[in-house]
Amino acid sequence: VIDSLQLTAQHKVSTPVNWKQGDDVIISGSVSNDEARELFGEWESPRPYIRIVPQPREPEPVG
Repeated sequence: VIDSLQLTAQHKVSTPVNWKQGDDVIISGSVSNDEARELFGEWESPRPYIRIVPQPREPEPVG
């Protein structure tokens, strides 16, 4: 649950109820298609209102 909360706070995505670390995520509905392309590239869209992408990776720590 904490991983899901951190992921949704840091990226513009949502997670399904049964989500596990490493599973695909859903691009938030508040993100336009143009912004989603910039952030995530391509996505799967099984329904017009659902855009699924691989879980975003965290940037590597510098230093």
